[in-house]
Amino acid sequence: MLDVEQRQRYWKRNLRLMSILLVIWALVSFGAGILFVEPLNNISLFGIPLGFWFAQQGSIITFLILIAIYVWRMDKLDAEFGITEYEQEVHHG
Repeated sequence: MLDVEQRQRYWKRNLRLMSILLVIWALVSFGAGILFVEPLNNISLFGIPLGFWFAQQGSIITFLILIAIYVWRMDKLDAEFGITEYEQEVHHG
């Protein structure tokens, strides 16, 4: 079981990871799909204007990739702090 200091370090690193991933998602979905759509539409991806692609599918695909990255990084963070799914179930379930 983690002591108070370890829990704080764990939570701080979790929040930092979430913040970085959410900023990336916001930049892709809002920036590429809305703010920079016109300049990006001058570039084609498989015959589809890039700005349109980001607005329709790119931000969704980016979000799914970011979820996978979050899961991967949290598994590593859990292992680093010695947290297992069993311990989480026992203490929280």
